[in-house]
Amino acid sequence: MNFILTLLAAIFVLGPLIALHEWGHYIVARLCGVKVLTYSIGFGPKIAGWTSKRSGIDYRISALPLGGYVKMLDEREGEVAKEEQHLAFNRQHPLKKIAIVAAGPIMNFIIAIALFWVLFMTPSEQLATNIGQVLPDTPAAMAQLPAGEKIVAIDGHEVQTWENINYRLASRMGETDKVSVTLQSQAAGASAQRTTYQAPVTNFMQGEAQGKDALTSFGTLPWQPTIEPVIGDLTPDGAASLQGLQVGDEITAIDDTPINDWISATRIIRDSPEILLNFTVLRDGAPLQLQIMPQGKKDNLGNRYGQIGAMVAKTDIVIPDAYKNTVVYGPGESLVKSFEKTEQLAVMTVSSMGKMLSGMIGLDNLSGPITIAKVAKQSFDISWEMVLSTAALISLSLAVLNLLPIPILDGGHIVYYVIELIRGKPLPEGVQIAGLNIGLLLLAGFMVLAIGNDISRLF
Repeated sequence: MNFILTLLAAIFVLGPLIALHEWGHYIVARLCGVKVLTYSIGFGPKIAGWTSKRSGIDYRISALPLGGYVKMLDEREGEVAKEEQHLAFNRQHPLKKIAIVAAGPIMNFIIAIALFWVLFMTPSEQLATNIGQVLPDTPAAMAQLPAGEKIVAIDGHEVQTWENINYRLASRMGETDKVSVTLQSQAAGASAQRTTYQAPVTNFMQGEAQGKDALTSFGTLPWQPTIEPVIGDLTPDGAASLQGLQVGDEITAIDDTPINDWISATRIIRDSPEILLNFTVLRDGAPLQLQIMPQGKKDNLGNRYGQIGAMVAKTDIVIPDAYKNTVVYGPGESLVKSFEKTEQLAVMTVSSMGKMLSGMIGLDNLSGPITIAKVAKQSFDISWEMVLSTAALISLSLAVLNLLPIPILDGGHIVYYVIELIRGKPLPEGVQIAGLNIGLLLLAGFMVLAIGNDISRLF
């Protein structure tokens, strides 16, 4: 059942993105006077569709839902009647060819911008960017960042939410340098002072820190409410239940580390998959020693974490006003911010690809369709906002990927047509075919690596 739901979530998120990408190629081709023969969502054998009586275009859904294509009249792919030669793609001016090919990725950029625009216009109450805790032995601790103060800028870029901070830090993945963090004191009004700290990072988020999120790797955690570490429920087959923990037990220490709140306990548990931990609990007012080994699990990106199958007792959580941040933007400001976020994430995506090729970060960071499907399913479990955010990120990734100058991708074709524009004639057909074959091998290699990473994360 979970597999079916994951598959449906992937189709629901990816399907429209692929359809609109291909629609970009399709509509611009028709506007440029090129005859379209087929508009397909998916590759391989046709499983459904119809042929337009007016235009003769074959609209279809094909068996392999890993992309799509728009087939146009082209003399390189077969004989074209003389009266239709002016409608063939290969006969068009290079600028028209560039417009048709670029339209798909541009459509994905437009989708990302539109979805981010909707999300920015949606009011949300978030935690203020005050540092709640600085983790030991992290860049934040080495820079002596004080807890309680508000993060207002990373590397000179203003930040207003923890998501902003996370993205800015994640963009430094694999780097060895200093991260500039600007803090604002808690003093009100004009007396609030800003101080900039330099936090050294070495192979950031790599090595032992690989798999952790950017905030944890850097060492700055948001303010979090104090939740009593009292067990409220247990899963029957979880490590906690099987190894002696009971509902009502209060965790007071794990491996001699004092535990004062639930979040501290869960952090130690998550960081200790299949490691035997010594728990000290209070049961009916008396201390009790237990040994519990968290079960090893994997998240959607293949990162291992520990889980014992214990839930906290229900408690009323009150967030002080000082730690609340209501974020709301008008339509105009939201549009500006959606363009800024799209640009930031596009640059970060290209930078990450460059870092993988240079060895600064591992190729195991590459994800394929299985991971994308799992992330899509997880977004449906959280909220509609998360679904839109996931769709925007995937659309943006599709745009950037397709613009890479690899011959079989849109970006590679654009390179061909730019050369044609400069030369005044197309590249020799043999050169184009050789480039396409090389591009196919490169793309196949990346797909094998990405799917291999997906499978390794599963097992």
